[in-house]
Amino acid sequence: MKSIYVIRHCEAKGQQREARLTAKGVQQAETLAGFLSNMDIDRIISSPFVRAIESIQPVAERKDKKLELDDRLSEKILSTRNLPDWLEKLREAFDDLDLKFDDGESSRDAMNRVTSVVEEIRQSDVENTLIVTHGNLMALLLKKFQPDFGFEDWRNLSNPDVFLLQFLDNNEVKVERLWVSDTV
Repeated sequence: MKSIYVIRHCEAKGQQREARLTAKGVQQAETLAGFLSNMDIDRIISSPFVRAIESIQPVAERKDKKLELDDRLSEKILSTRNLPDWLEKLREAFDDLDLKFDDGESSRDAMNRVTSVVEEIRQSDVENTLIVTHGNLMALLLKKFQPDFGFEDWRNLSNPDVFLLQFLDNNEVKVERLWVSDTV
């Protein structure tokens, strides 16, 4: 059975590509490494955003695994402009997957982007892969396999967060949240 662990990055200082983890986020990354220490991980693929890399670096070091970067795991671009009502726009984008704002990408486009990473993993010989991404993209990936996963579920994600996708022989996908948000 093929397993993909989907990780949301730890607490960060901002949303920019270069945003680093907060002091709490650094502690969370160590806790995350301990949490994943008993899990068999063959491959680690991360968003190239600094906060994602810093979140999973302790795991890569403990497991002695190369950290692969993949732009397709970057956060969804809601808009290229500052949206004062961004939260409401995000809610709308969960309800209408084809909605786009100011040169942003639609939820469907972002979902297809992250799903392409998962499909490549499914076709590979690797059994246990860990992917590190961002909240909105993670929510869209989970929505792909659980269509009722929506805006409120996104709001309830924690930093970090861990879900397990298991691909069963009958092409069914089992989705399980592994992280207990009050761990950190």
